[in-house]
Amino acid sequence: MERVPHRFSRNHWFRRFGSTLAALACTAGGTGSATVATAATTADVNLLKNPGFESGLAGWTCSGDSGTTVASPVRSGTAALKATPAGADNATCSQTVAVRPGSSYTLSAWVQGAYVHLGASGTGTTDVSTWTPGAGDWQRLTTAFTTGTNTTSVTVRLHGWYGQPAYVADDVALTGPGGGDPGEPVPAAPGGLTAGAVTASSVALSWNPVPGATGYTVYRDGTADRSVTGASATVTGLAPATSYRFEVTATNAAGASPRSAAVTATTAAGSGGGPDVPRHAVTGYWQNFDNGATVQKIADVPRQYDIIAVAFAEATAVPGAVTFALDPALKYGEAQFKADIAAKQAAGTSVVLSVGGERGTVRVNDAASAANFADSIHALMQKYGFNGVDIDLENGIDPTYMTQALRALSAKAGSKLVITMAPQTIDMQSTSAGYFRTALNIKDILTVVNTQFYNSGSMNGCDGKVYAQGSVDFLTALACIQLEGGLAPSQVGLGLPASPRGAGSGHVAPSVVNAALDCLTRGTGCGTFRPAKAYPGLRGAMTWSTNWDAANGNAWSNTVGPHVHGLP
Repeated sequence: MERVPHRFSRNHWFRRFGSTLAALACTAGGTGSATVATAATTADVNLLKNPGFESGLAGWTCSGDSGTTVASPVRSGTAALKATPAGADNATCSQTVAVRPGSSYTLSAWVQGAYVHLGASGTGTTDVSTWTPGAGDWQRLTTAFTTGTNTTSVTVRLHGWYGQPAYVADDVALTGPGGGDPGEPVPAAPGGLTAGAVTASSVALSWNPVPGATGYTVYRDGTADRSVTGASATVTGLAPATSYRFEVTATNAAGASPRSAAVTATTAAGSGGGPDVPRHAVTGYWQNFDNGATVQKIADVPRQYDIIAVAFAEATAVPGAVTFALDPALKYGEAQFKADIAAKQAAGTSVVLSVGGERGTVRVNDAASAANFADSIHALMQKYGFNGVDIDLENGIDPTYMTQALRALSAKAGSKLVITMAPQTIDMQSTSAGYFRTALNIKDILTVVNTQFYNSGSMNGCDGKVYAQGSVDFLTALACIQLEGGLAPSQVGLGLPASPRGAGSGHVAPSVVNAALDCLTRGTGCGTFRPAKAYPGLRGAMTWSTNWDAANGNAWSNTVGPHVHGLP
């Protein structure tokens, strides 16, 4: 969140250097743009393991945890690869395959995205690659090579390009004569899948062992959740009172079996009933500083807001620890501040302390800083009466230790703790990103993720297509990533600026927010993107900020608030 009206856009780099990137991509090696291969003969065998990513990433290695599997878009089957370049990492996903010396091979893959590359190295002759500058729909890349006289293995690689959005790939194939010992056959599908003990956040599963299997992959609602070696697993990180569908595949060196018959299980309601947040909620950030928006007291925030996030807690000299003090410029006494918080809570509104913002420097990156974070937040909750914490760290997040910190805080604060998040759009493009991983790690105690759908430029939606910021399609297609990526609908909210002055870009009329909410919850009011299903449990919407809303006559809360509270 911004402390000044405008900020540097993440797309600024691409606008300045996009033409240079395109020129570099043309020299990145290989055969240029994609071509169409001739059909494989019936004698050809696909030598790749898990070529359609039906068994998650089994058999594949992705650099920097850049890869994951998604249920949409897929070309065939139920899964595809999605990999996200970040920093100096171009999201390379590879597999090494046994081949025969002096033999001919054809390599192909179906892809979506910009500057997607496919190639093979270690061929013993000339390494090959091919690429596409942009594929809005499924496009086939193909190339061919002949192995050297002593070559017994090659490495197949897919990768994107620096600074580009995620790419998607499916149905990768390396056809030609197999190398080495063919080994044992692919195992049969597991039988006897049964759901056992359930809690508010976990389900225990068991199944019959499969002869020849060396491991198993558990699928939750169609997406690979975890891999185990035995014939049982406990799936954790689930939302209370939620129904889930589970399947299992058996794996060995030859590949993965078909999926088992599915079993469904519903988690328990959870102790204490969870936070006192309405089914559909409006979140607003309250500014503890004056940047030109209306200066408010907590008591001034309209009743339409169900969660008020006080912005911001500040870092201290102790790693991970934070502190909070009212800005003297507001002329707001501490006693009155506490009384106003208590009054809001008595009226049914939760008030949380937000950590971070655009200039936040809080770092939680080891066990000590995680403990310091939890201790300091809990102390501030006790001092001021906050209901919980909001994570708005815009300069990176360590999912391991932030998870540890939030679980420690939960243990101190109890089941009524409210945990919200406000990641930037790019932070929720992939389940492998730190913010997304943190959200999934604490799914059983997480209240809502209100992604900032602004200050981002164009981004990929869950269908792999690029959508322009500031439209119904942008909001719905990007929220779909979270809804299909593992978060419960009740944990997904749409974050927008309250006025054009509240952000550098991405403001939309409140009517557009309402249309996106209707599209996601009812299947009406959609643009060109239409979700595969409705999500009536969607939590709601968030705005930056209540102060900018007030400066604009409270037009945002007066329009979006009643609409959120009237959702199904």
